[in-house]
Amino acid sequence: MTRIAIAGAAHPHVAYATAEVDQVAAFELVAVADPSREAAERWAAPYDAKVFTDHRQMLRDTEPDVVMVAGIYGDRGQAVVDALNAGCHVIADKPLCTTLEDLDAIAEAARRTGRHVTLLLEKRYYPVTLAALEIAGRLGTIHGVTSSGPHKLNRPTRPEWFFERERYGGLLNDLAVHDIDAALLFTGLTAGTVSGTVVDSSYGVATLSGPGAVITAGVDWMNPAGSPVHGDYRMKLVGTEGTAELLWARNRLILTTTDLAPHDVPLPAGFRPAEKPLQALAAGNEPDITTDRSLLVTRIALLAQRSAETDGSPLAWTAD
Repeated sequence: MTRIAIAGAAHPHVAYATAEVDQVAAFELVAVADPSREAAERWAAPYDAKVFTDHRQMLRDTEPDVVMVAGIYGDRGQAVVDALNAGCHVIADKPLCTTLEDLDAIAEAARRTGRHVTLLLEKRYYPVTLAALEIAGRLGTIHGVTSSGPHKLNRPTRPEWFFERERYGGLLNDLAVHDIDAALLFTGLTAGTVSGTVVDSSYGVATLSGPGAVITAGVDWMNPAGSPVHGDYRMKLVGTEGTAELLWARNRLILTTTDLAPHDVPLPAGFRPAEKPLQALAAGNEPDITTDRSLLVTRIALLAQRSAETDGSPLAWTAD
């Protein structure tokens, strides 16, 4: 039996962990901790899990195998470090943390304890992404990646901490990390520079440049309320032999090559956000979204945020 606990329940992506408990008999939710006892009780009740308002006490009292971190963004870094120090593996909603100092502390704790940290980058497991990875070789060398990630703000239902810079951590750190990860998968970039621009805390772009490739990831909280989807997420890959359009919200992948007109690519089944990571951890393996990868894409997103909040200058990053 794999014992799962939740450290922070401020974001509904807590459901990424409970969905696996619902699906897999070998997974048990043993505890939920959140400063809001009401929030902790709401997620714990269906599983008869223990309730805490202090995640450190939860870690001491329940000794879980895996901890899901989904609290207020500014609190996540310390929760991840505490879970690692308690000997737990971590699966985390994005953002992993909100400062480079927190990220360095997570990296040190992961190295010292030998525990895994997996950022739940769910776009990796969408049918469109899986299909795009299969056909990416038909595009030749991919030189350009552009993505758009509009989101509805839904202001009346957003908690106040979401509008406090220190607790939220910034637009690019929050939203751009998914597309940064996907773009690195398709281009294979392992080093380069990143710069960021943010307008009125609502619209921003992260730009990555490296040997042979340029990536632009646009994100915003300005998707109109009248839109039929929360976000019309999309990405375009531009290669020497063709292009591919990933229309995530529409569940379509459109491929065009030097030999073929635009056409829809058949899609495989996808995976739930925590499905493969938890299966890997339960089997004693490191998830495919590794600790190093989780740290890398978080670092790039944080550097983009830092660039946006200073003078927009490019900052260096490397997978090393």
